Amino acid sequence: MPLALWALTLSAFAIGTTEFVIVGLIPTIAASLTVSLPSAGLLVSLYALGVAVGAPVLTALTKRVGRKRLLLALMALFTAGNLLAWMAPGYPALMAARVITGLAHGVFFSIGSTIATGLVPKEKAASAIALMFTGLTVALVTGVPLGTFIGQHFGWQATFLAVSLLGVIAIVGSALLVPANIASTRPAGLATQLAVLHKPRLLLVYAMTTLGYGGSFVAFTFLAPILQQVSGFSASSVSLVMLLYGASVAAGNIWGGKLADRHGPLPALQIVFALLAAVLLALVFTAPHKLAVLATVLAWGAVAFGNVPALQVYVVRRAERDAPHAVDVASGLNIAAFNVGIALGAWGGGIIVAHLGLMATPKIGALVVVGAFLLTSLARALDRREQPAAAPALAAVE
Repeated sequence: MPLALWALTLSAFAIGTTEFVIVGLIPTIAASLTVSLPSAGLLVSLYALGVAVGAPVLTALTKRVGRKRLLLALMALFTAGNLLAWMAPGYPALMAARVITGLAHGVFFSIGSTIATGLVPKEKAASAIALMFTGLTVALVTGVPLGTFIGQHFGWQATFLAVSLLGVIAIVGSALLVPANIASTRPAGLATQLAVLHKPRLLLVYAMTTLGYGGSFVAFTFLAPILQQVSGFSASSVSLVMLLYGASVAAGNIWGGKLADRHGPLPALQIVFALLAAVLLALVFTAPHKLAVLATVLAWGAVAFGNVPALQVYVVRRAERDAPHAVDVASGLNIAAFNVGIALGAWGGGIIVAHLGLMATPKIGALVVVGAFLLTSLARALDRREQPAAAPALAAVE
């Protein structure tokens, strides 16, 4: 693989770290800025909202900009956002910083895949994209717990300064290694993207994605306060629990892919969503017990991101049937749906904490995931209804 791919992977690592590290720092930030836990949780929502808006809108608006120039500009914006977070004098400035970095995130992964595939022969395109996205997985396993550790021992501002330094290294690496005139397909315009949103079956997939992720983030956003206030872990131990969670996510992503290959995407999603709802419900009972809650967090990580491969495979299959002219757009909008789920889940979790308390979040999160399970069952039923209708037409052709 070309060295330029490693520059993209480092960028993905930095972006993944800054997206999820905030979860481990919510109690620290809330205490430092004298804001409530729900207000600190909004920092997760605002970032995810920036990603959801930035991916489709800014990608379309910047489609005439050279890919390398846009890549460098995005990483500069990302670095500036983290530097603003480092220097933030108060909560409003930190909110603005999170939106800025979220916007950069959304466009980066939209164009990063096309840059990655342009760096390698066609037969290695999938491997190139997989290598770039490895940066996200590694961020969950190492970057997030390390960033949480730094924030708890040296102040949350130090975490954002460290991520800014990663951004600078990524800019230098991309400037030196990514070719200036890289071959890539031009991103779709807003009209093409809006046309995809007129397809009911694709909207159903996006709803499944939003509820599946949103339900998990209702509780995950407030995992650190639950661990400290309910389970009795010290603040310094939270980073170790996040390490455990990240390792489980990495394994769960692989397991989810194999499950989808073996049973098909919709049956796999039914299994994953059922397990995720069960784990969230179990958290209500295991949270007061340290060993039990660690086992629950381990299981949670395995199923929380285990739905990603099946959802992405299924949205591509539906797009090939319902919007064959815009398969890439449909896939990209599903990434936006993931982040809409994160934004709504974190926002809704904050409301739940404010009115019902911390331990209401896993209960309600489980109910939201049950909604994702029901929508998946509906999609499976609709697919079965399509199959008999397609059989006579196929027989007539034969």
